[in-house]
Amino acid sequence: MSSIDVGIIMGSDSDLPVMKAAAEILDYFEIPYELTIVSAHRTPGRMFEYAREAHTKGLKVIIAGAGGAAHLPGMVASLSPLPVIGVPIKSSNSIDGWDSVLSILQMPGGVPVATVALNGAKNAGILAAQIIGSAEPSVQQKVLKYKSELEDAVYEKVNMLKSKGI
Repeated sequence: MSSIDVGIIMGSDSDLPVMKAAAEILDYFEIPYELTIVSAHRTPGRMFEYAREAHTKGLKVIIAGAGGAAHLPGMVASLSPLPVIGVPIKSSNSIDGWDSVLSILQMPGGVPVATVALNGAKNAGILAAQIIGSAEPSVQQKVLKYKSELEDAVYEKVNMLKSKGI
């Protein structure tokens, strides 16, 4: 693995409470990442530079979270050869998050952005691990273990309900 495999970017530090879930799940999978602020509207030059150079730094996937107009994931995807996972964020200026969801989801042909649920940064991290795991067996094994743990947790709850006669 390179020193950093995933870039986690967000438009504002107000997005951090949501986006830290991506970092936490990447920590679980032991996938190195960087986490930073890249605003499509307030620092467009930084966004262009980040998107155009991420692959040259060894990154394999970019997770981009944005609220409101949510241009960051799509603009980064238009400039980078890397897969971009968009995380729509329900922000203070949001219309119940729908503006963010639709801004990220409705990309034009030729500029794909994988889009997770509103505030779904954890799933973005899991998807990034699956993408990396498709080429790195050690990461794929961790993803398989994680999925097995999810299954085990459900059966534990089933057994708990049975033991209570429910």
